[in-house]
Amino acid sequence: MSDKKIALVTGANKGLGYAIAAGLGAQGYRVAVGARDKGRGEAAVSALHAAGVDALAVPLDVTSDRSVAAAAELVERRCGRLDALVNNAAVSGEMGPGWTQDPTALDLDLVRAVVDTNVYGVIRVTNAMLPFVRRSASPRIVNISSSVGSVALQADPAIEVGPIMAAYAPTKSYLNAITVHYARQLAGTGILVNAACPGLVATDFTGFQGRPPQEAATIAIRLATLPDGGPTGSFFNDAGAVAW
Repeated sequence: MSDKKIALVTGANKGLGYAIAAGLGAQGYRVAVGARDKGRGEAAVSALHAAGVDALAVPLDVTSDRSVAAAAELVERRCGRLDALVNNAAVSGEMGPGWTQDPTALDLDLVRAVVDTNVYGVIRVTNAMLPFVRRSASPRIVNISSSVGSVALQADPAIEVGPIMAAYAPTKSYLNAITVHYARQLAGTGILVNAACPGLVATDFTGFQGRPPQEAATIAIRLATLPDGGPTGSFFNDAGAVAW
């Protein structure tokens, strides 16, 4: 087994996920690029190789049990362990005018689709990859969340929190909660589990509004490379802890 640290990043063929993969690769990690579309994943790996990053493509649809099981087999065969798992893959679901999702008019099929990726997908991938994470001497799990999932911030009338996104935002609240429970369950194992808020990131996910992915990736990379004894069961952005 190689001494080089190994990370799997889901949804890593573009945007924030690609920036996280590139950032970890620049720190010497071998990066497994999880991508739902095999061709796009391979194209991202080619670009990472051109930048000097040791990377491999992992076809991975986080909504599919079969795809996740196949990805786990590939990770075991090609990597043997994971030192960092970054659950980045996410969808927003269809938005209405002003980038809103009205809770009084939600399509439940839309809600199910967003939950399946943003919540069930994280649980599905984490549990499948956990045996390989346990093999690491300094294992880290990072769940990419958002301040829109902070109930404390969303409920504070004194804070400008942006549009109502009643399908997407609650999935991040659920993700924050499950992050805490993973941290509690894995306490004492050395596995540090945290949620990261990258802020508004200029990708196709946001209509290219926000800051560059390379800048937004900083907090996820920091949490993926925490020293032993670092925080676990917490929610951070660049400035520090974020209210639940």
